[in-house]
Amino acid sequence: MRHRLLPHLIAPYLTDYLHSHFGSAAKSDSKPIASDFKVALAPFFPTHRLSEPDWLLLSLSLVPHLDPALLDRLFANTFGEGDFPQLGGVRGKQHRGILPTAETALYLLAGEDAKARMHLHQTCLAPSYWLFQEQVLQLEPPLPGEPRLSGRLLMHPEYVELLTTGQVSPPRFGMEFPAQRLSTRQEWDDLVLHPYTRQQVQNILHWLEYGSRLLSEWGLERKVAPGYRVLFYGPPGTGKTLTANLLGKSTGRDVYRVDLSLVVSKYIGETEKNLSTLFDKAEHKDWILFFDEADALFGKRTGVRDAHDRYANQEISFLLQRVETYNGLVILASNFMDNIDEAFLRRFQAIIHFPQPRPNERLLLWQKALPPVVEMAPDADLKALSEQYDLSGADIMNVMHFCCLQAMSQNTRTLSQEDLITGIQRELQKLRKVK
Repeated sequence: MRHRLLPHLIAPYLTDYLHSHFGSAAKSDSKPIASDFKVALAPFFPTHRLSEPDWLLLSLSLVPHLDPALLDRLFANTFGEGDFPQLGGVRGKQHRGILPTAETALYLLAGEDAKARMHLHQTCLAPSYWLFQEQVLQLEPPLPGEPRLSGRLLMHPEYVELLTTGQVSPPRFGMEFPAQRLSTRQEWDDLVLHPYTRQQVQNILHWLEYGSRLLSEWGLERKVAPGYRVLFYGPPGTGKTLTANLLGKSTGRDVYRVDLSLVVSKYIGETEKNLSTLFDKAEHKDWILFFDEADALFGKRTGVRDAHDRYANQEISFLLQRVETYNGLVILASNFMDNIDEAFLRRFQAIIHFPQPRPNERLLLWQKALPPVVEMAPDADLKALSEQYDLSGADIMNVMHFCCLQAMSQNTRTLSQEDLITGIQRELQKLRKVK
């Protein structure tokens, strides 16, 4: 794998670079040479044509993770012993090698050419440059009163992991990342929806497939905000979570359900901090963010009666801003549309109702819930059950799970009408729909 070669390729690349630009006698005779480093690194950034500054910025920010003493050796061989302030670089608290700064990169790219330095400062080291915009690299803020370029040049930990191991570990659910990755074994055929609801879901699939082309090729990126925002609303158990799951599964995107209990904090500023961490992590990864029971965070703003109301409204305003600038798909799920703040509703591309299934849809849900190894007794009438009992898809699945468990405990694979009605009554009692 090419990623395994990177640790062995950075040293020859930087050695050859310093030789060609500063006339060092330390040119590496080892193979592979600099071109192999570029060949190995390019596939990790398929949408960009990497330039010479890109190669250098990436190698400098990566080298402390691969060879802590490399920059010390190369700078000593190239520039001799002594203190060279123009090279920049700092020492860490625990890392004893040179940690490159933006000044290090600027000097190696442009030397003391003032015009070239200014150009690079305004392009490759600007916050708008793609390496910083896409959070591959970041420029650490300098200490108070020190030049901006004295801040360390850092590679995002996920890219360090990607370039050294070939993959990125999924984030761990917890306080630092309050979202869990969803997955499902079900397929679109398992999902039963009202025809109009299914058509609206199909429109989301269209955006997932064509959204980026629509913005770039048709020029809408200048006129509309990035990303896609959708509200799913309707009774519990009607397919909102499964739909979000299937949108990710069918398009190869990760779906993360945000745990609002970990996001919302009673401490001032903590909710915004938690949200910022979440969106920063998700940015540029094409994740689908699913906010279940979104009323807790996306609810209507209130009149300001005290400091608590003022900060609660600030949280909603901050969230509104982050949702609107997120470049992926954000799905909010709620039992009632009226609970969502109107400021969010105006910014949704789609508001999709997941109604309680009708009798014909309930019949289909019963049929799909029935395991292939289970038989229906002659008296079992799923059509009658569908017409008589107003159950959601999740309710029907719970009933079938209970009935099958009971049948297995009785060493049978046959379900009677009485078995099914017993399961239904149990489910209705749980839902407090009957006494």
